Amino acid sequence: MARTEIKSTTTCFAIIEAVRRNGDAGISELARDVGISKSGVYKHVQTLSRLGYLVRRGDRYHLSLRFLTLGTRARERLPYDIVEPVVARLAETTGHAAYFSVRENDRAVYACRADPSESAPAKRTEGEIVPLHATSDGKAILANLDGATREEILDRTGLPACTDKTITDRSALDRELQSIRDKRASFDREEYVRGCQSVASPVLRDDGTPVGAVSVTGTVQRMSGKRLEEDVVGLTISAAKRIEKETRRSPTVS
Repeated sequence: MARTEIKSTTTCFAIIEAVRRNGDAGISELARDVGISKSGVYKHVQTLSRLGYLVRRGDRYHLSLRFLTLGTRARERLPYDIVEPVVARLAETTGHAAYFSVRENDRAVYACRADPSESAPAKRTEGEIVPLHATSDGKAILANLDGATREEILDRTGLPACTDKTITDRSALDRELQSIRDKRASFDREEYVRGCQSVASPVLRDDGTPVGAVSVTGTVQRMSGKRLEEDVVGLTISAAKRIEKETRRSPTVS
């Protein structure tokens, strides 16, 4: 089936994403980022401003706080009250940034993040969309999907390289996913971002399908060798199992 795409909608969201990346932006910057004329950007920006999604300050545009309402409502379908304290404890215990992620369509999304008090804030943000095949969270989720669903996703997305360490061979990925299912632990060894490594563990339903994944991320300098392969693994698996146990008790988690 041919993909249907409305160009004006695509342009509006490209503008929103450009403002998000930059923090704020002017018309000329947006025209360069989005690849359309300044007059075309101006029309879209004025529409988004009237609708309350952008705010103008001088000649710069910012995202409106209205997005908080959308994000909060989207997160209501997750067991956030269960997840948040476990992720926060994991961050404090390991001394690294900790996350809970879920699958949406063919990607993973960071739904909850916690940073240890002594560290700088993590670069990966809540709401960030990342590939399944190149992140520890994504691979933990991907490994526990049913075979047909997993194959459909990989057929659609392929295995594009994010760094020179990304797994781009389907057979190699299949072997890694089997290891993840056996060990209940997944690793990202600079496969998504150079200089960052992470470990993740899936949160599973009674039928073995993934609710999401818990992960811990750190720099290569602070999280390598035994620290990555052993020390943080047990803590991450324990956190995932804690969320798993609590979500299975909750009648609101599907």
